[in-house]
Amino acid sequence: MDIYDELGVKKVINGYATLTRLGGSLMPPEVLGAMAEAAGHFVEIDELQDKVGRRIAEWTHNEAAYISCGAAAGLVLSTAACLTGLDPDKRARLPFSDGMANEVIVQKAGRVGYDFAIRQAGGKLVEIGTDEGATAADLEAAIGERTAAIFCFYNATRMAKQVPLEQQIAIAKRRGIPLVIDAAAQIPPVENLWRFTQMGADLVLFSGGKGLCGPQASGLILGRRDLIDACAFNACPRAFIGRPMKAGKEEIVGLMTAVKWYLGLDHAGLLRRYEDQVAWLLAEFAGTPGVSARRNFPSEAGQPMPRAELTLDEAGLGLTRDELLRRLAEGDPAVALAPAGTDGVFINPQTLRPGEERIVAARLKAALGGQ
Repeated sequence: MDIYDELGVKKVINGYATLTRLGGSLMPPEVLGAMAEAAGHFVEIDELQDKVGRRIAEWTHNEAAYISCGAAAGLVLSTAACLTGLDPDKRARLPFSDGMANEVIVQKAGRVGYDFAIRQAGGKLVEIGTDEGATAADLEAAIGERTAAIFCFYNATRMAKQVPLEQQIAIAKRRGIPLVIDAAAQIPPVENLWRFTQMGADLVLFSGGKGLCGPQASGLILGRRDLIDACAFNACPRAFIGRPMKAGKEEIVGLMTAVKWYLGLDHAGLLRRYEDQVAWLLAEFAGTPGVSARRNFPSEAGQPMPRAELTLDEAGLGLTRDELLRRLAEGDPAVALAPAGTDGVFINPQTLRPGEERIVAARLKAALGGQ
């Protein structure tokens, strides 16, 4: 019996994605061991952050790095950094930012719920464009004396309706405005850890608990040294906007270890494993009455990874997709899959342990046949 059995909390086989509501990802033994080791001693958090940041920056070919308690917290700190710099009076005022350069430009076609974190820090959103897209001219026209930053939520599948990233960066550089990229779920590919900053982005945010397989309550901020210093200036242990967003010594060391672990992976081999799991699923459901199976690419976050997509003949099966998902969720362990369109499901290998695709397939067949 483990702690979840003791608590009566149902375990989940996650074929959906690295979702926060499902706990993100699973940490490898190296990360768990490092966190346990970190828990055994007292240290000065600022010194730990500085030395861990320098090490991660070196590994990822960046100027500086900082550990937040999640990517959303990283967005709060990044916004605060752009608003206050190292000015203690401005820092003490947040989130009340009237009279400061506090406007953050966002594109309507790139809006996400996570940009609430910008407002949480005192940023005032200035939305440009329409649902159909924005232009470089729209971006240029929105920049004024109160502009503190430009924000871009990056997802390869959503960039067609946004100003090309290269143009956003060029405009930001020319106008002296920081460009902040939320790339929380954009691992893999591993190269994203340095690609955006080498293109010229000023700050880039990643989740620690998604593709990096670090602590769920961790995030990684990469970019310019002065802005990283300003993130730390606003962050815990100081009693300002970032105080409630505490990254403990365990999370800091855990994410550093996860970054090292992830950089050392056989990434091509990992993608081959995902392809093998998807290919097995497609073969397993080939010829299944009422079900068609195909490879879907890329993933829901635009990552270069495959998923298996099953489409149901709901009328022929006498079963809706939503009822199928309900049956999977009611099992023990539960099985979580992503909806696909109105009548299908995705099976994502990224969050499946090797062999769990077989359990998912068996549970799916039982649910499909359990009329």
